[in-house]
Amino acid sequence: MKNIGARYLGDHQCEFVVWAPLLKRLSVSIISPSTGKVESEHELPSTQDGYFQVRVENVLPESKYFYNIEGLLIPDPASFYQPEDVFGPSAVVDHASFEWTDKHWRGVELKNMIIYELHIGTFTTEGTFEAAIALLDDLVQLGITAIEIMPVAQFSGSRNWGYDGVFPFAVQHSYGGPAGLKKFVNACHEKGLSVILDVVYNHLGPEGNVLHTYMPVFTDKYRTPWGAAINYDDAYSHGVREYFIQNALYWMEHYHIDALRLDAIHGIFDMEAKTFLRQLAEAVEDFSHQRGRKFYLIAESDLNDRRVILPTSQEGFGMDSQWSDDFHHAIHAVLTKEHFGYYQDFGRLEQITKAMKDGFVYDGDYSPYRKRCHGISSKDLPSEKFVVFLQNHDQVGNRFKAERLSSLVSFEELKLAAGALVFSSYIPLLFMGEEYGEDAPFNYFMDFHDEKLIEAVRTGRHREFLSFGWTSPPPDPAALKTFLLSKLNWNKRQEGKSKVLWEFYKTLLELRKRIPALANLNRQGMDIRAQDKLIIIKRFWEKSSVYLLMNFSNQEVTVNSDFERGDRMMDSSDTHWQGKGSLLDPRIKSGDSLIINPCSFVLYQGI
Repeated sequence: MKNIGARYLGDHQCEFVVWAPLLKRLSVSIISPSTGKVESEHELPSTQDGYFQVRVENVLPESKYFYNIEGLLIPDPASFYQPEDVFGPSAVVDHASFEWTDKHWRGVELKNMIIYELHIGTFTTEGTFEAAIALLDDLVQLGITAIEIMPVAQFSGSRNWGYDGVFPFAVQHSYGGPAGLKKFVNACHEKGLSVILDVVYNHLGPEGNVLHTYMPVFTDKYRTPWGAAINYDDAYSHGVREYFIQNALYWMEHYHIDALRLDAIHGIFDMEAKTFLRQLAEAVEDFSHQRGRKFYLIAESDLNDRRVILPTSQEGFGMDSQWSDDFHHAIHAVLTKEHFGYYQDFGRLEQITKAMKDGFVYDGDYSPYRKRCHGISSKDLPSEKFVVFLQNHDQVGNRFKAERLSSLVSFEELKLAAGALVFSSYIPLLFMGEEYGEDAPFNYFMDFHDEKLIEAVRTGRHREFLSFGWTSPPPDPAALKTFLLSKLNWNKRQEGKSKVLWEFYKTLLELRKRIPALANLNRQGMDIRAQDKLIIIKRFWEKSSVYLLMNFSNQEVTVNSDFERGDRMMDSSDTHWQGKGSLLDPRIKSGDSLIINPCSFVLYQGI
């Protein structure tokens, strides 16, 4: 595997390497910084394996260039930077020039991750990596241990969710480019935060994509919801696989990224005996051995397929963990009473207990939404194999009004849901602003140049919402206002219920870390049942134990304690958390009658 892209070698030398198996000739055109015109042209000799390669003198970092294909000047398919957007020239990046200060950084173990998902463009008013650094101390104080940033690969325009990227190696210019991302990651590591980067290996964006000009990156064998499928098992697929595997290792090597979140792997179609995902997992494992520490792969998957998170030694795909949609859907449907779309498969209290105990809710059961049986059991797999959440960019942004949970349920229900999330035996993920009850929408937005494409996106999203029963057109994704309305309102967390909720989350995370029975992700040391509109959980680890009672109903529920002895650590209905006031004694024993307030939880620690 050759290192593709413009590799700056120092001493004003740069090596240009391209995989383009269907091309006969290729040259690189260096752009003059003073005139903006081509100042020199260099032919790239080809090799039998489809690579073109040349070393060029008198090339400086930040030099701009195009490749010349039969007189057509187009950017590098492995461009490291597109300072003038997707249609402009590529730029040389000297990765060795950045001064990292994380030499002794070992990363946060997966089982200890408390993840915070954020979108760089809407996280701050400025929408840059530099501005985001200023808020990292707040997240550390909250109890976060890992930051997950939505995709930053170069997309068309200045605003986008990031899933329309077309240059997988280039850092978005409007966020601060390569230098900005490195500063952000370095700052995170200085503060003890791991960084997870969201990458998209299932499709490419619709505007500015040049990969197909160089390589057979697409296949007609399959079709994804986003258009043409990436070619992972058709002719020349070996080179396409190498391209994306090299991309994954590139983020880890040059940007010190600790883990990758792989977008929608159910959109990766691959019938090879050794799948792309397994090949990727093996490559990352080799990289981890070389670096002497573990780098992680976290998949988004709606397949409920245990093979995704089984190790390669057990013929699995080798993903270290995966997002759990079932956990989200189960809690969301019970709290909101929504039953449209995929929520029609959920809404029963027993499904929350199953998600908490077994992982997948649908593990072979009939799914009314899919109109078929779905999934396979995952109850024997380690708890750290699942990342759980109450909200994320998809579950908020793909709603008609892009409402957050704070706009759908009461304050008491927000606190109840937070307890279910943080005190679960899985890896919790918070979506930016969730910790203080942000009520600004997180709309879908984009900044394409082609008016026909913009109209197609508007029409497509409207059609998608019809299946959920939303008939009016959604907010215009191309309007600047739609983007600006999605920015966080950080001042809210300084007052009222938002301040209370922030302190509430902080306390939850402190308890999770401090109490061994909560800190250790061990579903085998858990008893859980649904009873009288309550979910009752006991968790044990060595000499530590906890007793958690969650009331998902709108009425008080009385239950007799079956916990030997315990001290009350937290009651979400306490007046300190702006609730109606706890009805429980500070200490309980087995047989005591316990009254649980509506839409609340109480946590006891064994003594």
